[in-house]
Amino acid sequence: MPRSTTITSNLRLCAALCLLAGQTMALAAQAQTPGDCRRALLEQLGWRFDAAQAIPGPRIEPGRPCERADLQEALAAGDLHVTVPANADGTALGDVYDALLEHPATTCAYAFRLGDATRRAVDRLAANTGYRFSALQLGWIGFGPTGSRRDGWRPVASFGRGYVPRDGNWRAIEGFYHGHVRAECGVGRQVAQYAAQAELYGPDGFDAAFDADEIVIGRWRVLNAGNGILQGASAGTFTRDGDARKAAAMGRQAFAGVPGFIEHSFARHTLDDINNQAQNFVVYKVDAEAAAALREAGGFAHYNALARELWELSRGFPAEHRHYFQRLLVEREPALRAALDPSQHATLSRMDAIVSDPFFSGFRIYVHRHGVRPVGEHFVRMLDRNPRTPFHIEFALHNVHTTLRDRYFAFLLAGCNAAEVD
Repeated sequence: MPRSTTITSNLRLCAALCLLAGQTMALAAQAQTPGDCRRALLEQLGWRFDAAQAIPGPRIEPGRPCERADLQEALAAGDLHVTVPANADGTALGDVYDALLEHPATTCAYAFRLGDATRRAVDRLAANTGYRFSALQLGWIGFGPTGSRRDGWRPVASFGRGYVPRDGNWRAIEGFYHGHVRAECGVGRQVAQYAAQAELYGPDGFDAAFDADEIVIGRWRVLNAGNGILQGASAGTFTRDGDARKAAAMGRQAFAGVPGFIEHSFARHTLDDINNQAQNFVVYKVDAEAAAALREAGGFAHYNALARELWELSRGFPAEHRHYFQRLLVEREPALRAALDPSQHATLSRMDAIVSDPFFSGFRIYVHRHGVRPVGEHFVRMLDRNPRTPFHIEFALHNVHTTLRDRYFAFLLAGCNAAEVD
């Protein structure tokens, strides 16, 4: 389905949303006529509208919001501004609103919200000490002896390979905020993405906006075969940006909440620690220097080459214990560094330079169960865990800027329109 028709087709949520408060009612309060809900949504996202007498048509000045730290910085820089003719009629204004809803700058404005929601979700997930990594358990996801019911989930596949919410989407996410659950990092990435949507919509909205069978956790093949919103029948249009060229060109906010993985580059038989064959993540935050470095490099390819160089350089060190490179390159233990042979100092300096590069130090990701770390620390960690293969970073297929964005806009528009009808 074309992007231009997605928002309209998703207005099926209208009836359920008229009862909701919060964001949808805020839109309704802003809207003055039935045709104003689109403008109210745009204004809530940050767009500012002016009217002028002597202009032949609308003047859109999007600025560079994706390069800003937050919406306040974008507005202070003059981004997200549009001027419309003072005599424009409803049809002409509607065309402007529709164009703005599909404008790349509006995706950046949405990314401010998604980034904030992702960080709220990740902070709550990481704070739950009962949410652990997989160990000895009865199934793919381990809910403990009392089963998944206690934490709000019901099984849809055998041996713990798939679950959907039992009695409310929000309650199911709270099971990971507060419950005792074991899961590997792929499920951790799924839960982080759903939790970000839950934080974006709020409890009532998250329950109303998604059917339970759209919130699926488990093996990837279970997600692919179902109706899931991340992967499955409801996923819609995917962004294919594995090497992050598109995101790098847009700016730092284009990375917000995007899922990906750090994976071994050589064959599986080179792995020494099979539990660390990949690190599934969502992007937590990207600082300005990291974003600028990615833009200049044109995405991940340059940094995958540097990660390969880091691995090649590591082969010249003894790696006498399991956390050798963590201590050498991240913790920078003085005694460990002082014990090196003088011939290794130049190599160490080059490795230090790679790890301290703005991308490796300023591109922060969430990986279950390692919390939020700069991406460079994960590459260093793999030097210890799987020394016989380099690793590389990619973005997964995702619908963060397509289906999920459009579903959120449809949710807000539907709630606004329903409230106006009432």
